[in-house]
Amino acid sequence: MEDFGRYLNVVDVEATCWEGRRPQDQVSEIIEIGLCVVDLLARERVEKHRILVRPERSRVSEFCTQLTGLTQDEVDTGISFPEACALLEREHSAHTRTWASWGDYDRKQFERQTASVGVRYPFGRRHVNTKALWSEAHGLRRKLGMAGALEHAGLPLEGRHHSGADDAWNIAALVLRLVQRDDWPTGPRPGAPAPRSS
Repeated sequence: MEDFGRYLNVVDVEATCWEGRRPQDQVSEIIEIGLCVVDLLARERVEKHRILVRPERSRVSEFCTQLTGLTQDEVDTGISFPEACALLEREHSAHTRTWASWGDYDRKQFERQTASVGVRYPFGRRHVNTKALWSEAHGLRRKLGMAGALEHAGLPLEGRHHSGADDAWNIAALVLRLVQRDDWPTGPRPGAPAPRSS
């Protein structure tokens, strides 16, 4: 039986977005879920996943393509949002594993979208806001963006910024740096309790 205290899901989402005001007939929807699995005991990144999600109530704007690299044709090949939520639970133990993201945007976007379409929220309550934790652990007055935190840590930005899969991979590197400093709340021990998100 898997020890869910050992593995952490690092998640980063990309969503439909616009330059300036959002069109009245559209809503922001998740179009990519990046996920990196971190083995807290071995202190390494062990899996990297990319889930494309087909939007139902919005279109990928030119601005969104410039930012994320994703096109409408590409996301049209993705799975539905309810299918993506089910996949997170079924294949990535999302409902039982602690998960982390850079800031609270990803958590709040999932909460909004699951509520709006009436599907089960795929994650448990154990969420770590890595952005806030990084600032707290390093005594920083302001919270850094992911790219700024990588620079602060002397770590390279691997892949493309605003690619969900690449961002999750990079955030996981920052998680491991916190683990190495003994600043990660769940610790590198299997079975350690995880904090509740505030």
